[in-house]
Amino acid sequence: MSNFVIADPTAGNRAADQNPCYIEFKNVSKAFGDNHVLRNVSFEVNPAETVCILGRSGVGKSVALQNIMGFLKPDSGRVIVAHEDITDYPEEELERIRKKVTMVFQSGALFDSLTVGENVAFPLRERNDLSEEQILQIVSGLLEMVGVKDMAEQFPAELSTGMKRSVAIARALALQPDCVLYDEPTTMVDPLMAQLLGDLMKRLKLQLHLTSVVVTHDMRLAKKLADRVVFLYEGRVLFFGTYPDLEKCDEPIVQEFLTLDELNLGA
Repeated sequence: MSNFVIADPTAGNRAADQNPCYIEFKNVSKAFGDNHVLRNVSFEVNPAETVCILGRSGVGKSVALQNIMGFLKPDSGRVIVAHEDITDYPEEELERIRKKVTMVFQSGALFDSLTVGENVAFPLRERNDLSEEQILQIVSGLLEMVGVKDMAEQFPAELSTGMKRSVAIARALALQPDCVLYDEPTTMVDPLMAQLLGDLMKRLKLQLHLTSVVVTHDMRLAKKLADRVVFLYEGRVLFFGTYPDLEKCDEPIVQEFLTLDELNLGA
């Protein structure tokens, strides 16, 4: 794949020496009215590490991602992203951070009026520093990397949900981020596509050494990808550690979650 190089995620950050964690939640709380979604949540993500956030619906998993992106701000606590405390950053500083950290939304968030290739090219054209030939080479390489090169001329409406997610991942990678956030990447896709998406995400992790945070209810995906797991329950961190340690965790809620997942997989 020519002319496409992901920058070393551990190099060149002006604040890396102050905080070695790429992402860190320090006692983060967030409420919407009387609904306390995050309660004193703490965890960290190291450079090139993949952390999966698990838990039932409504426990604050996606809200955690929105705090990392700066779309939401915590009511209390601190949020470190790209080694910098972004908690009080204004929008222009957050825009700088978002060039390093990108998000793959559950919907894919593709432009319906643009082809697959044009969707991936969009953030590259926004840069205004690449020739059209360079852009087309990068787009071709990205689409090949995620396995949808033959679909470059198709429109999003012609794609399955899983294929849209693959294109969304390609577009997220176009700006050469240090970190990718995934919001329920295997929701509403068939088991085969879920496996293919998981394989793709694992390959990107190994080849590009990306830092990743994956919100998911898919235990197979978490087991495949996670260096560590955050398990949220009622807005609190019930467990933070490796997947093998999660399986041995004696918290009844965790064991119930694992048991129900096994039953669902066997259904």
